[in-house]
Amino acid sequence: MRVVAAMSGGVDSAVAASRMIEAGHEVVGVHLALAKEAKTLREGARGCCTIEDAGDARRVADRLGIPFYVWDMATPFARDVVEDFVAEYEVGRTPNPCLRCNEKIKFAALLDKALALGFDAVATGHYAQVVDGPRGRELHRAVDTAKDQSYVLGVLDEEQLARAFFPLGDTTKPQIREEAAEHGFAVAKKPDSHDICFISDGDTRGWLTRRLGEQEGEIVDEGSGEVVGGHRGAYGFTVGQRRGLGLDRSGLDGEPRYVTRVDASTNRVFIGTADLLGADLIEADHVRWCGPAASGRHRLGAQIRAHGEEIPATAEVLGEGGDARLVVRLDTAVRGAAPGQSIVLYDGTRVVGSGTIARAGRSAAVAG
Repeated sequence: MRVVAAMSGGVDSAVAASRMIEAGHEVVGVHLALAKEAKTLREGARGCCTIEDAGDARRVADRLGIPFYVWDMATPFARDVVEDFVAEYEVGRTPNPCLRCNEKIKFAALLDKALALGFDAVATGHYAQVVDGPRGRELHRAVDTAKDQSYVLGVLDEEQLARAFFPLGDTTKPQIREEAAEHGFAVAKKPDSHDICFISDGDTRGWLTRRLGEQEGEIVDEGSGEVVGGHRGAYGFTVGQRRGLGLDRSGLDGEPRYVTRVDASTNRVFIGTADLLGADLIEADHVRWCGPAASGRHRLGAQIRAHGEEIPATAEVLGEGGDARLVVRLDTAVRGAAPGQSIVLYDGTRVVGSGTIARAGRSAAVAG
């Protein structure tokens, strides 16, 4: 096959490209330029979009002896990931930009361009496995559970999976670094990227404030209904948050307080004790199936964070196609299930699909 290897400049994508060559594929390395003004030095950027990263990727490609290109994806990335991120926070939701990037950029814009140029598939350094099952290709968890990235790939559909390769899914991270060192890759010891790639200093609240401006509002205690503090933008808070509330705790009862909900329409942030935070019933829209669409009711595992715990649950599919919704009843309540986050469903190690959380709460409060 002719394969585009997405090369971020890190060790994982370097080894993924190498493994695709060793598997006999014709490989071309591509680095995605996602930032209109990429940071020059890695010290000033915590993500994977620096000029240095592009250089690291090119050096790996040169060592592998494969063609290398930089594809400008800054405009679709800004539109489909960055602006979506801002819009979601503005209405009181908590988005996951990594899932949106995989859905809209790496396995849509990138894949579409690769196919238009005559390539057959895209390979990335994600830790996940694609397995040929009885009904087509299936997405499964990686062997290295500590690095498993199947959650952020839960938005891929059947057609995208058919054109995707994840060569690292059967290997642990230490083994990948050893393999990179054996190949003589300079990135063998390069630290992993982390946080949100387009927020270079890691200060999400500050970044949102610069985009949306200060919007003073009230912090309200759910238990008493009293105003207990103020804030400069409800968009700076997410369900389950405990730190950074800026409260005067002298008037409280000594119990820790968490954000229980964000009402963007009134610019109010509600807080409460831990017992008000748990959710065991989740409703989700924007449903994506990693294979044939499911219907009816199923016993599955549910995960609401990239490295969160998988919880046994009953998932029911309501509607079909683009109108499909999920109602997921968790066996155990979880904290911090925020609207805008993704819930990913598993059958064993297989990813069944995902949805974007629309509402979450206690069964009695949410049902109906």
